[in-house]
Amino acid sequence: MTTTAVLIPGDGIGPEITAATLRVLEAAGAEINWIERQAGVAAMEAGGEVLPEATLDAIREHGVALKGPCTTPVGKGFRSVNVQLRKTFELYAAVRPVRSMPGVDTPFKDVDIVVIRENTESLYSGVENEITPGVVTSIKVATEKGCTRIAEWAFDYARKRGRKKITVFHKANIMKLTDGLFLRCSEDIAKEYDDVEYETAIIDAGCMRLVQNPGQFDMLLLENLYGDVVSDLCAGLVGGLGVVPGANFGVDRAIFEAVHGSAPDIAGQNLANPLALLMSAVMMLNYLADNQGDETAQQAAQRIKAAYDAALTEGQKTRDLGGSLGTTEFADAIIERL
Repeated sequence: MTTTAVLIPGDGIGPEITAATLRVLEAAGAEINWIERQAGVAAMEAGGEVLPEATLDAIREHGVALKGPCTTPVGKGFRSVNVQLRKTFELYAAVRPVRSMPGVDTPFKDVDIVVIRENTESLYSGVENEITPGVVTSIKVATEKGCTRIAEWAFDYARKRGRKKITVFHKANIMKLTDGLFLRCSEDIAKEYDDVEYETAIIDAGCMRLVQNPGQFDMLLLENLYGDVVSDLCAGLVGGLGVVPGANFGVDRAIFEAVHGSAPDIAGQNLANPLALLMSAVMMLNYLADNQGDETAQQAAQRIKAAYDAALTEGQKTRDLGGSLGTTEFADAIIERL
């Protein structure tokens, strides 16, 4: 069964880790017809918009995309491509599985957490105004619809994946209206899932508990800004953003992406770690299996996961993980173990 999906290589190290990922997917027998489109700096350098309409149209048509990292200017310049994609396609659920990887040494062992982040509201709504010179405001947005649907998505995910507990991080003791709404909606949905344990934690105390003993958590449910910060914190528990995949889901579309930056300082030097993008591609294959009944995709996903676990266990790693392999050589090591 051949599936058509959109491929966005991104910029910086994006094209080279994308190329490595595609090699592994092909070697594993994943039957995907790629429609390549551009976004970010690469799209602008090609003489177009930062997020061309042709890219958006392709995602609208095919519903699934794999995306490499895109540069986002800090404090100036164009708006984040990631934020624009999430807004355009109402990709309201961000999913970040975080697990201890074999052969990647960290102070923590047996971490296995899934971070679910509401993806369209909160301070990331981008509602900012300059009231008077030198005075700016940023408005935090929360809606009952948005808070309820992400809670429903999280609890449904937990049930389907056999997860046992969801912890909501919040700051409702201070932001009583916005975070209070998020908390109340989560509590209402939790009552419908008696097979999933539910608890809450004020976010500062929750972060302290995370770095003391991450094993006490199973799934975390957070609003947008908190989810962005805490998902990276969790990635740090297992070796960093280079070993953590990411996905963004809407009602009928999904975009899978490496969540790390574009690292233009090492672009083109065969130094980048393609594992995060490859792991995101594995998430995509599992999504295709679940939603389209693509058994070939599921088999390829299982083989790839086993292969990169084996490579890491045997010390075949890129330099950021303490190894000596380049981007291409790491892909070779995975392919050899398929």
